[in-house]
Amino acid sequence: MRPILRGRDIKRYGYEFADLWLIHTHNGLKEKGLERIKIEDYPAIKKHLDSYYFELEKRADKGDTIYNLRNCAYMDDFSKPKIVWAETMRIHKNSNERFPRFAFEDTEHYYTDKTCFFAVGKNIKFLVAYLNSKVGKYLCSQYVSILDDGGYLMQKKYLQEIPIPQIDGFVINKIELLFSQVLDKKINNIVSSKAETEIDNTIYQLFNFDYSEIQFVDFQ
Repeated sequence: MRPILRGRDIKRYGYEFADLWLIHTHNGLKEKGLERIKIEDYPAIKKHLDSYYFELEKRADKGDTIYNLRNCAYMDDFSKPKIVWAETMRIHKNSNERFPRFAFEDTEHYYTDKTCFFAVGKNIKFLVAYLNSKVGKYLCSQYVSILDDGGYLMQKKYLQEIPIPQIDGFVINKIELLFSQVLDKKINNIVSSKAETEIDNTIYQLFNFDYSEIQFVDFQ
């Protein structure tokens, strides 16, 4: 069993777990010597799945048995620190959860459903702060697809085009330290606007924005 996050659970910097779980009967990773889950080792789960036996049998994406999920080459990535975001985002006018909403997940436990995307790699904390910043908000609004009802379609093919300036390690460390302050405050329901403003100002400096350019981005 693995905890699962949905798009609606994703907040700015963090998330709210809705106590939903995935029966993760994976099919193993043969190239890494990881054996598939043997359902016989989990009789209670097998009993539950057996009540859907005929539906399971009809699946086109079965693993080695009807109880196993299909092969997933990137299964290991779910167990790495990652950025998580909803596939579709809307601006919450009457909420502190402003657009955009990118979360950091490093417990190495959570999976995501089809309404979420996630990414792994280097400098994850910096990227979450960058994308949640005012510059990030402006860039997202320019690069992603806008839906008819005013929402944003946050697919990877759009986000991967968002430019990131060349940054030295000192600035990355500074922003990641501010990121940690923001996340800690949000976890403890403390206002984090001061640290978020420092992140915004640091990113403005990366682009060498003048006053008029900052004003333009601020009011988008």
